[in-house]
Amino acid sequence: MVNSLEQSRKLKQALHTFVLDAEGDLATALEQYSVDRLQHWSATKLQGISRSDLAVDMFTTEGQVNHQSVLTLFAQQPDLSAADQAMVESWQATFNGLFEVIQKADDGFELMNWLTEKRYPVQPNGAQREETISRLAPGEIVLARLSPIAPDIWTFSGPMLLLGKLGKPKLAVAVGNFKDWFPDSLYGNAPELLEAAWESVERYHDDFVSFFGGEQITLSGYELNKKLKDYQEFMTQRQLEAAGIDSSKSLKDLADQAGVSEQEIAESVEAMGEDGRQVSRLLKNPQSMKMVMPPVSLPDELRKAEAVTVFVHPRWGQTLLKDYRRLTQLLAATDEEAATKLDRQVQRYLKDDAVNPYVWHRLAEDHPDLEVPLRRVLDRPDFSLQNDLDKVLLEAGKPLKPKLPEIASVPVHLNDLFQTALQEVNQGSSKKSKKKGSGKAKPKSGFAS
Repeated sequence: MVNSLEQSRKLKQALHTFVLDAEGDLATALEQYSVDRLQHWSATKLQGISRSDLAVDMFTTEGQVNHQSVLTLFAQQPDLSAADQAMVESWQATFNGLFEVIQKADDGFELMNWLTEKRYPVQPNGAQREETISRLAPGEIVLARLSPIAPDIWTFSGPMLLLGKLGKPKLAVAVGNFKDWFPDSLYGNAPELLEAAWESVERYHDDFVSFFGGEQITLSGYELNKKLKDYQEFMTQRQLEAAGIDSSKSLKDLADQAGVSEQEIAESVEAMGEDGRQVSRLLKNPQSMKMVMPPVSLPDELRKAEAVTVFVHPRWGQTLLKDYRRLTQLLAATDEEAATKLDRQVQRYLKDDAVNPYVWHRLAEDHPDLEVPLRRVLDRPDFSLQNDLDKVLLEAGKPLKPKLPEIASVPVHLNDLFQTALQEVNQGSSKKSKKKGSGKAKPKSGFAS
């Protein structure tokens, strides 16, 4: 294994030299990749780590040059042995993760990726600073990249960020930050979780279309809020049926049918706090499962809106806009005042992350006269919806490839983490409220990234 560690260190150093000394297309690709990453991390406030070093390290394993990966180009170097080439190709599996140090051994560490719960034996290869490695102790949360060096053996790649030993609320924040910083690395090397998340988006789309009759609807906020409650019941019924559960029975009936006592269930949920109390209420409630599901509700801003337009797509997910109908009305108007208001709203939509390329293309398909205000706003008299829309969307910072939407399901362990974090925050707020007036409260410490 010592030979593999030394081999990985020397090869990674040679790979970085190959990339940084390159000219032509490879140099151009590195520059563009770095600019994109640095802009993204600046917008999402990634701090405490060398962003430029991280961008270069990610480019070495993720970068593409003329439809070839950087790793493939490097593996073609004539001085590399077959063993070297095999290790370089294996680095296609390099990934970013948010890890907890589970234990420390003589030759390395056992890490768990909090995004997937997968565990990895990791052996440092000497490429990282010794003072950083020495700080890794059980319970430490670290943002790092892992590369394989042998079957089921990994090493660190590039810079890392130590976050300390975090409680559940700050850990939940760190998970959220990771999703913002590395949206393409959400589930690391667990493609089955990513696939399941995408499948949940497709199911949501299909259920929505089955219930509402289409991919786009417009209702008043009040009416939409009521319809969403019916929709939740519809989805719950489908899920219960798919699981073979009779939704007409109460949770107590189902527990009795399975031969599980209320005491056994109570013991298993005792540590769940508010969730455990909710289970107890469900056990005592004679209503059916679907009748005691917590209701869904829109935020006040949408619930009070005159008209809310909902778009759903199997990849782009769900988008809710309270001013889409107004935009279509302005497109149909002909007076100068309407044109001024239309231009302002088009500008807002170009800046609004919620208005994704799918919404723009639906708008362009239904209203080809959108071309006129875009010409004014962009100051491009020759702008063409058919030829130029995607280019404009990219310039506005709207990637044409969808990221995993917010409506996607998350693994159970992450859902549990978020629920526990929320409970702890609520309990802390409650305690502070009770102590209010009895003394000066301590300042709340923020999450330091």
